[in-house]
Amino acid sequence: MSFRICISAAQLWLAQPPTPVVPVPTPQNPGGAIGKATDFILGLMMWGGLVGAVGALIAAGVMMVVGRRNRNNLAIDGAMSLPWILAGLALVLGASSFVTFFLGEK
Repeated sequence: MSFRICISAAQLWLAQPPTPVVPVPTPQNPGGAIGKATDFILGLMMWGGLVGAVGALIAAGVMMVVGRRNRNNLAIDGAMSLPWILAGLALVLGASSFVTFFLGEK
């Protein structure tokens, strides 16, 4: 009988909602010079990602054109890189949306 009581008490204890040990603060822009610098750096990173994606698309196209005759592997490599380029571009463009979705905005 005491084993059943212990199991019941353990089930009640495990069924409780978890209490956060560390509070989760809401994200805030610090404002001032730090906020402007952060926005500037993130903007540069996004611009660099977009420039890199355009360059990668051009390189993939060149690989496909050059590999058209007697260089099949080069053309295949260029074609196989397109999904990776598009996936990277989707991550660059949707980064803030992904973070907001996974971390949640309060």
